[in-house]
This record gives sequence, C-alpha cells and structure tokens, in this order.
Amino acid sequence: MKKYFKKIIIITAACILFLTHSAYGQLFPVLGEQRAGISTAQFLKIGVGARATGMGESYIAVANDPSALYWNPAGLTQYDNNQVYFAHSEWLVDVKHSFLGASYRLDQSNVIGFSVIALYMDDMPVTTETMPFGTGEYFSYTDLAFGLTYARRMTDQFSFGLTLRYMNSSLDKLSMNGFMFDLGTYYWTGLGTSRFAVTVSNFGGQISPSGEVTLLDGSNRDSWQEFALPTVFRVGFAMEPYMTEVHKVTTTIQLNHPNDNAENLGFGLEYGWNNTVNLRGGYKINVDEETFSAGIGVAIPLTFAAINVDYSFARWGNLGDVHRISMNLGF
Repeated sequence: MKKYFKKIIIITAACILFLTHSAYGQLFPVLGEQRAGISTAQFLKIGVGARATGMGESYIAVANDPSALYWNPAGLTQYDNNQVYFAHSEWLVDVKHSFLGASYRLDQSNVIGFSVIALYMDDMPVTTETMPFGTGEYFSYTDLAFGLTYARRMTDQFSFGLTLRYMNSSLDKLSMNGFMFDLGTYYWTGLGTSRFAVTVSNFGGQISPSGEVTLLDGSNRDSWQEFALPTVFRVGFAMEPYMTEVHKVTTTIQLNHPNDNAENLGFGLEYGWNNTVNLRGGYKINVDEETFSAGIGVAIPLTFAAINVDYSFARWGNLGDVHRISMNLGF
C-alpha cells in the first residue's frame, strides 16, 4: 500500500513540475504573447459548462458529461447512459453564450454526439462618423458552430474521440464560414484514479469573411484578409487523492497552448458529498484577466432520469464577472 501511494505522489509531482515549467518556460519560446490577435472565431475558446468553468477550465482529464463534446470528445466514453446537456452564460458586455449537446451510446464501446455553440446579442443601432447617434438602421452579430462527434473506447484504459465542426460568423453584411476538427484522447494510468488527457481543438485551415460593404466615401469593398482558426493544444492530468462512499475529492491540472497567445496553466478542485452536492474552485496562471473561479452543483435523482444542475462564477478583473448555469439530463 505504501509503495502504491508513493508511485501516485511521484507521478503527481512530476506532472505538476512539468506543466508548471512549461507554462513559464514556454514549450515554444519564440512564440508567446506576440501571437495575440492572429486568429478569428474567438467564441470557440469560451469555456462551456458551469462544472468545467468552476474548476478553472482545467477539465479535459475529467470531462465525463456531454460538455466533453467541447472539452474532450474522448470523454463521451466515460459514462454509460445517454445524456442531453444545456449551458448558458451572460457573457461580457451584454453578449450571451449558449451550448446544447447530446450524446447517444451505440454500444459499450462506441458513442456519437451532436453539439451547438452560439454567441449572440441584441440588435445594435448603426452609427457613422457623421451620424454618431444612429442612422435609424440596426445590425446583428451572431456566431454559430455545429459539431458531430464520434468516440470509441479502445481498451479499458484508453479512449479517443473526434469532432467535425462547422462554424458561421455573421456581422451585419459580412459572414465567415469554416470547417475544423477536434481530436481528444483519454488514458487511465492504472494507478488509483489517475488519468491523462490530450486534446487539439479547432484545427483547420485559414478562413476569411465574404460579403460587400459600402465605405463612408461611397466606395465598395469585398476583399478581406484571411485569418487562422483559434487552435488550442491541451494536456491535462486528474486524480482523486481521497475518495470514500460519502466523500470524493478530485484534483486536476492542465496546460493550455493556444496558437494566438502565451501558454497558461489551470488548476481545478472539486469536493463531492454523497454524490449529491459538489463544491468547486479553480485558478489560472499566466492569463491577463480571468484567474479565479468557483461553483456548486446539485444532483437530483428522479425515477426516470438523473438531473445535474450546476452554477459557476468567474472573476474577469476589469471586465467584470461572468455567471454560468448548466443542466445535464441522463436517461
């Protein structure tokens, strides 16, 4: 028993040292904060689900509900029933963010899923340099992404998942479309409940807007620059250092490497009581605004289904606070 716990401590310490060093030392030293602003479709980087965001978005090695459709498609194999998931947040500057996902188990090894991500706002008045109080016209802004996911459990320890996603962004007369995919893996080490996960999200080619606008001088423009997608590479590790029939403590650490900013490191903690109430906290290192987050979740067992309702709060510094709520229905 002592030898078993010694192995867990050594692996955990090694993961923490490696990920912490990577976050500060940069895996790619020549590519850091100077990359900011080089990609488009930033709504694809907004975290989904109150449970995940309450744990500091350090979640790819946990991901055992349909929010895995966003975080790690391989996570769909980590539960046995069919589930429907909805999440909503009042995002910054009066913008709203919603997510809908569903998963269906084909058999013990294969799972499919579908997801929709939406970022939207109320119509805004059109203003110009000569008419700063409005022209009487209004414009809208909407981001949408639709994903199809397939996940397979290859062995008792290893699973993988793949998501094909189509996105559309529209701003007044302009629109932008593109295809991308997510790839995720999930591996149980065999030492207690420790597991690793690796994901690549939003991988695809460059995209550019389409449409024509009339400039203030009366000329038209219909040619636009191409931009990269917001690809993110993540490595995560999670385990339960303490677990009984009543109490359960989950800890997780995750390294995030985006293609359009510096690397950052996230830590997450979840305490569960009697599989009913869960308290969560998270913290991020090497980010500009969002650092601390917290949340709570409640499981409501019913005769025909199981419902989980979660809430999270994230502090965004000068930008304000973000509140999220999500609900998961399993049947």
